[in-house]
Amino acid sequence: MIAETVCSAVSAAGLGIAGVTAYRKRFLAAARVAAYSLVPVGLVMTGVVGWLADTAFSPTAWAGFGVLGAAWLLFAGTRAVERRRGGTGSQRAAAKGAGREVVAPAASAPSLGEARPAARPAAAPRAADSGDDFGDIEAILKKHGI
Repeated sequence: MIAETVCSAVSAAGLGIAGVTAYRKRFLAAARVAAYSLVPVGLVMTGVVGWLADTAFSPTAWAGFGVLGAAWLLFAGTRAVERRRGGTGSQRAAAKGAGREVVAPAASAPSLGEARPAARPAAAPRAADSGDDFGDIEAILKKHGI
C-alpha cells in the first residue's frame, strides 16, 4: 500500500515538472519527463510493484534470478568468443567461399573515375610571336578541357 502511494506521488511530481518544462517552451524535454514520470504509475497498475514486493522476500525467486544471471553470463561469454574468432564456423566458411571480390564482376565504372572523354588530337602548334595576347588563357582552357 505504501509502495503504491509513493509511486503515485513520484508520478504526480514528475508530471508537475513536465508541466513547468513545457511552460518554458522545452516541449521535447517535457515529453521525456512526462514519459519517465508515468512509468511508476504504470508499474503499480500492472501489478509489477506488488509482484516485486512478494518476490523480494522469496528465496525461490532469488534462486530463479541467479539461474537467469548464469544463463545470461553463458550467452554473453559465448558471443564474446564468437566475435573474437570471427563468427560461427558456417559464417567463416561462407566468408571464405565468397572470395575477396567486393564489387560484382559486371559492375559499372565509378562515376568519378573517367569523367573526361578520350584523348583529343593535339592542336597545331602556333608560332611564338603570333601577337596573340590570349595564348595563356587558351592554354588554361585547353588544360581544363574547355
